[in-house]
Amino acid sequence: MKTMIYISLALNTLVLLPIIVLMFVKAPIVDETWGSFSPARGILMSIYFAILIVSVALLFLPAPALVAALLLVQVIYKVTTPFTVGEISHPVVISNLVIAAFHIATLITIFRASGSQILTIR
Repeated sequence: MKTMIYISLALNTLVLLPIIVLMFVKAPIVDETWGSFSPARGILMSIYFAILIVSVALLFLPAPALVAALLLVQVIYKVTTPFTVGEISHPVVISNLVIAAFHIATLITIFRASGSQILTIR
């Protein structure tokens, strides 16, 4: 379980760090991939930054319930992107689906290892 958690969190970090840097410096590839700057893209950058911060923090304190919550939110938004974007062939949609598949595997591992305990409030 710990290995899958670390890989998912590292994957988040390795994917999001360069994207956020490219968005911050307004690299042309960002406009080509996510469209020209708009308030919506600024909000997306903020969401990506939040996921990055939480992912890095959880690399140092990998609490399975917190990791599961983060990954579950990511899986939901990544799996719904083909519907919100309106196409499945967009590079961001494709990468979202690939990452979601890996995060689903991590979530299954967490739930198998933790059972219903992960859902219990103590």
